[in-house]
Amino acid sequence: CRFISKSDVQNWPLVGTLATAGGTLYIERSSRRDALRMVHDMQAALAQGQVLAVFPEGTTGDGRQMLPFHANLLQAAIGADAPVQPVGLRFVDAQGATSFAPSYIGDETLLGSIWRTLCADALVAQVHFGAPERAQGRERRAFSDALHARVDALRQSL
Repeated sequence: CRFISKSDVQNWPLVGTLATAGGTLYIERSSRRDALRMVHDMQAALAQGQVLAVFPEGTTGDGRQMLPFHANLLQAAIGADAPVQPVGLRFVDAQGATSFAPSYIGDETLLGSIWRTLCADALVAQVHFGAPERAQGRERRAFSDALHARVDALRQSL
């Protein structure tokens, strides 16, 4: 699958090279015009049968609660009538408790986040896949709200 990422990632050492080689589509988040370009690029990729991975929160959080979804990131799926598969993700430690070691928020550095993740004892990523959903006539904000609730439920059920 191809990821959608902020344009800054393209310039990160090693990560940017790997992401670009993997076909990542980059968006300049501060530009409304670029957001429109990205919707067109995503819709074209979906029409070609490509699989796109989007984190609709548009940024990283600490994992305690989900941030609001950016509905515009779902417009391409609506335009292409492509299914969206909600996915819940949670990290747990050796005792099964939620781990926040992989967090990457605020003033944290990428290197610090990677270091904490690598040093965490028996860290496991739990992933729960929901059934693919289509907009079925819902406008993007309503579709986004429904998907947000579904992803949060999947995340909580892990």
